[in-house]
Amino acid sequence: MRNVPKAIIILWMTICTILCMPHGLVLAAPEEIRQPVAITGWEVKWGNAGDQGFISEVMGQDEIWEKRSVERIVDSTKEPSGSLWTRLTIPRLHDGSSAIRFENIKGTHIVIYLEDRKVYENYHYNYDNNAVFLPLSAENSGSTLYVWAQNERGWLGIQGDVQVGPYAMLQEKYLHNGLMDIILGSTFVFTSLIMLSCTFFLGQFHKGLWISLCVVMGSIGTMVITYSQFLYTFYQVYGDLYSILFDLAMLLGMPALCYFFEQVIGPGVHGIFTKLRKAQWAYSIVSVFSLFVYVVSGGQWDLLYSLLVQHVVGIILVIVLTILLVGTIARALQRNREAILLAVGFGTFSLISVMELLWYYQRSGAYHLLWWKWSMVAFVISLIAILGSRFAEKHNKVLEYSKELELFNNELQRSEKMEIISELAASVAHEVRNPLQVTRGFLQLMTEQEDNKNKGYVRIALEELDRASGIITDFLTFAKPEFDHIISLNISDEFDHIEGILVPMANLEGGKITTDIPPNIYIRGNSSKFKQAFINIIKNSIEAFQGGQGQIDIWAYSQDGKVKVHVRDNGEGMSEEALSRLGEPYFSNKIKGTGLGMMVTFRIVEAMNGQISFTSTKGVGTEAVVSFPEFVK
Repeated sequence: MRNVPKAIIILWMTICTILCMPHGLVLAAPEEIRQPVAITGWEVKWGNAGDQGFISEVMGQDEIWEKRSVERIVDSTKEPSGSLWTRLTIPRLHDGSSAIRFENIKGTHIVIYLEDRKVYENYHYNYDNNAVFLPLSAENSGSTLYVWAQNERGWLGIQGDVQVGPYAMLQEKYLHNGLMDIILGSTFVFTSLIMLSCTFFLGQFHKGLWISLCVVMGSIGTMVITYSQFLYTFYQVYGDLYSILFDLAMLLGMPALCYFFEQVIGPGVHGIFTKLRKAQWAYSIVSVFSLFVYVVSGGQWDLLYSLLVQHVVGIILVIVLTILLVGTIARALQRNREAILLAVGFGTFSLISVMELLWYYQRSGAYHLLWWKWSMVAFVISLIAILGSRFAEKHNKVLEYSKELELFNNELQRSEKMEIISELAASVAHEVRNPLQVTRGFLQLMTEQEDNKNKGYVRIALEELDRASGIITDFLTFAKPEFDHIISLNISDEFDHIEGILVPMANLEGGKITTDIPPNIYIRGNSSKFKQAFINIIKNSIEAFQGGQGQIDIWAYSQDGKVKVHVRDNGEGMSEEALSRLGEPYFSNKIKGTGLGMMVTFRIVEAMNGQISFTSTKGVGTEAVVSFPEFVK
């Protein structure tokens, strides 16, 4: 299964290569392996006004050609004709299957003649980079090749390498010219479409950020594809469509990019990112409208389109990228993780793009933008990493909320149980207590008349009645935790009384109690209920002694407006399951326990606006932490 993704990638690249192959192109095997030869010199002449690229316009005019070898391209604005002729001589060909490859011929309209025979013509209105590949034979050795290039507002002539050599070797270079751009751009577009198809499963979960990322990636991929020389070389008939798609992708991608930055970094200082997004949307809407008018009018109404899209867009792009870069770096300096990721990826892209654009304008267009498309890879990776971190963060929050919801649900169930028990206790406890007291009174009178044998039974009956009375008392305490006498309690004094009651019990079990409670720590509450709660806790610790030397440590302190009391023992401890059920009614680890004592303890602490928690390890011991609001006299 590991090889499945690799196989898919290879299949995808193969399909792209086959689809992008020029129609009618035949692969030829060379008869003899030879290295291509570079042509470094040729002759040029400016065309005449009204030239249409016919060979008759230059045939027989040998005296007006100018030799060129270093400065290969010229500015068309220097001559009113806007056209340039170039002629070169084909060197001797040793191979019957040969070719000549021009890396780039600048011009929007290109016509090539071999002697007086037209062998190539290409025209598109605003793309002036042309890779040309022409087959030759040995009979063409020493022949003259004429190249006519026209461009009314740009550069003319041959740029890059001109090579003559074996057909197959030059064809391979020719095919690879721009093919990597097609693969890279297709990858971006394909990924954005797959991501966009997943939008329906997101709900409102980062949907805006997700869609903006899809638009940015799709726009980048479309721009990379439609800027590639490959399409203009092999499918030049659709040149107008490529240019329109490039402009449209750029106009849609820029506001989406501004929106993505605004969502990640925020509105910025004085809301600059928000204002930039709104301004960019306004510019894009007007520009798309001008593009629509230009297409519908067949190119006749091109003033607004030429101004906004062809001339101003580069300057606006430099300004937008610079503002976004400065804002991202400023945010990254505040140690924002997402801003740091964005600054690295976008910094790489924007710096390279701005430098290339500035260099492009400095050379008046005599430069083919190259590195911006590869810098976009780093930028897109940073965008995906940011969105991935957002999803991971939300996932962690969902897990956290799930745990809190589970705790809340458990607490809700516990509260419902407590409420039921409280209502039951309030309605039954008083009615049951009275007949118990009457029964106990008659049993006491009977002990005076019974013999020794029956006195033992009566004593047992009285003990059980007292135990039942204690359970009813716990029920009443639970049902009515409000206290009639609320006073300020000195924690140290209260534990002196508790210690006096429980130390003898601990000594009988072979253990001891140590206390470390500072004086003058006060809380508000009922003294008897406070004692009852801690007597229940400490009695449970005493009963948990495992034989041998038991130890109970009690200490208290004040912290951040809270009084915290710790009770820790070295008893048998509790399991996680028992610890989670602590305080539930009728749950107890003791044989005759009812669980009501700890339930009442929780209720008392809750009524005093306190909190109680337990930690325990089986075989090590248990620690209870009870906190109350501190009372300052």
